[in-house]
Amino acid sequence: MTEIMPDSPTPSFAPGGRRRHRKARQSGVGLRRALVIALAVPVTSAALAGPSAFAVDKGVGTTAKDTSPSKGPDADDQQMAANLATRVLDRRLGSDVSGVVLDADSGNSLWDHNGATALMPASNVKLATSTAALTVLGPDHRFTTKVVYGDGTLTLVGGGDRTLTGADLGELASSAVAGLKAAGLTSVKVAVDDSLFPEPTLANGWNTGYYPDSVAPVRALVVDGHGVQDTSLDAGQAFARQLTAAGVTVDGAVTRATAKATDFPVARHRSAPLSDIVHTMLKTSDNNIAETLLRMTALGAGRPATFEGGTQVVRQVLSQRYGVSLDHFEMYDGSGLSRADRIPAATLADILELLTKPRHARVLGSILDGLPVSGEAGSTLGPEWGRFDDVNSKCAVGKVHAKTGTLTGAVALSGLTQGKDGKWKVFSFVENGSTANPNDIKDAMDGLAATVNGCWA
Repeated sequence: MTEIMPDSPTPSFAPGGRRRHRKARQSGVGLRRALVIALAVPVTSAALAGPSAFAVDKGVGTTAKDTSPSKGPDADDQQMAANLATRVLDRRLGSDVSGVVLDADSGNSLWDHNGATALMPASNVKLATSTAALTVLGPDHRFTTKVVYGDGTLTLVGGGDRTLTGADLGELASSAVAGLKAAGLTSVKVAVDDSLFPEPTLANGWNTGYYPDSVAPVRALVVDGHGVQDTSLDAGQAFARQLTAAGVTVDGAVTRATAKATDFPVARHRSAPLSDIVHTMLKTSDNNIAETLLRMTALGAGRPATFEGGTQVVRQVLSQRYGVSLDHFEMYDGSGLSRADRIPAATLADILELLTKPRHARVLGSILDGLPVSGEAGSTLGPEWGRFDDVNSKCAVGKVHAKTGTLTGAVALSGLTQGKDGKWKVFSFVENGSTANPNDIKDAMDGLAATVNGCWA
């Protein structure tokens, strides 16, 4: 199992007020009313359950109208907005920049620069993928890899576990060998079954240079995260080698087959909980885990385990379950490697704002925990990536929790930080098309986050 990094310091949020949208949602008055009711009444444990949480809230009755006076931004927020208005024009960021800052408590917009403009979000797509996966499958969900036997063949059956290790595979092989020897068998054929995920294995918008290194063709079986063209056969061959080492003769080459219902179960391995997997995926921005989660989310919602099936479920979860606007939202994969993906900064901020609401903590908490922290070694905001290390942003080390995103021609940074007033802010910044050095672009982005934090005054 992939090593799970220890939890980073997690922000503590006070219960938020009623969410105020910057513009009317397109998801219908009934859903808006249900969301308002959900904010006004206690949430039962059943409402927080994993798969059942996929259903749209159905509130009944009315709730008291919020008559409290609306307060404008305080002096600290006004200064932050003024600084951002200047710093977003930094030449390193180019001219195609989108940014939003929200007050986490109220959801009110504190600053908006082309926030509704849909840009290529890169790995910020993983925020949407994680939200849907945890909502549909539940944070305690585990993925199962099996070994079955029939007609002289051991079949390794993929269950969408992208964290399966060689040690896990060795345990499966040991159980299989024990069973074979108990039955008096000394030779066996080996097959792999990865039929859980149908083709295509490559997403719309992936450049040929992305695979198999940045992302492997998506299959339901892999070992040790190997970046190869056929991860299933690669895992089967590793399994066969372990059988051979244990004294069992493997007859012929590893083949691809579909396990039969009559095959005898030999062994199984269950992954860590989904919450742990999401945590790791976000810390390291693991593209392969993200793509597997998209497929498994589709299955969990009763859809085909394809890119299209997965992205349809993500859209449904965001809009129907959480009321997030999908205006100008285009998603073609789970990792954000697709150059066809387009998501406005306003939408990314709305997704992150969900994490500040206590009623979502049990289901979505691992997203908040998994956001890289500025200056955190081993994460994509760590010093090894040159983040938060210049004169303007180093003051924010340890203070920013955010998801990075980097492709050629696209850099994004979306997350949370406490402002100068001590209140939590949600922010999202996305730039496309800058011709500056990528490290310079990231420095400029880090500076924007430090501005929201208020340490760069």
